[in-house]
Amino acid sequence: MSDGYAHSLTPNVRPHRHDPQHAPSMKTIAVRQAVLTDLEVIADLFNQYRQFQGKASDLSACHAFLLDRFNHAESTVFIATVDERPVGFAQLYPSFSSTALARVFILNDLFVSESGRRRGAGSALLKAVEDYAWSLGACRVSLNVAQGNVQGQELYDAAQWVRDRDFFMYHRYPPSP
Repeated sequence: MSDGYAHSLTPNVRPHRHDPQHAPSMKTIAVRQAVLTDLEVIADLFNQYRQFQGKASDLSACHAFLLDRFNHAESTVFIATVDERPVGFAQLYPSFSSTALARVFILNDLFVSESGRRRGAGSALLKAVEDYAWSLGACRVSLNVAQGNVQGQELYDAAQWVRDRDFFMYHRYPPSP
C-alpha cells in the first residue's frame, strides 16, 4: 500500500434556508491511498462496515486482518475524509482475467459511515478506485452488492457501473466440521 493516489472534491454545501446560524460552508472531501499509519482509523471504519454487513463488532480482529493485508501487500485501501475527518474506505484486491489477458480488481469493500453519506464520499472513493485501476492497465473493476442495499446500487448506477447480465455468481463453502 504505497502512497500514490489522492483526490479532493469541494462541493458547495448549502445551509438550511431558515437557519440564520448556519453560514454557507465548503466541505472538502479528500480520498487518498491509505498507508500503515492509517491502520487504526481504517480498522475502526472496517469494523463499522462489518457491523453494517451483520457481523459482530471485533475491532482487534479487524485490525489484525488489515495488518496482514498491509504486511503482505494483498490489497489496496483508500480512505475518504470530509474536512479531514475519516468517513469511509474502499478496499481493492488484485486479480487477473485469463480471457482478457489483463489485470482486474475486485472492489471487495466500500463503506461510508452514516455521518459521511450523501456528501459525495462514496462517489469520490469510486473515482479513486477507478483511476487507480485504469492507471495499472486493468480491464475491469468488479463488485458485489447486496440485493437489499438500495443506496449502494444507486451509487453504482449513478457512477455508470454496469450490472452483470451475462453471468451468475456462485460460491462454494467448506463443509461444516
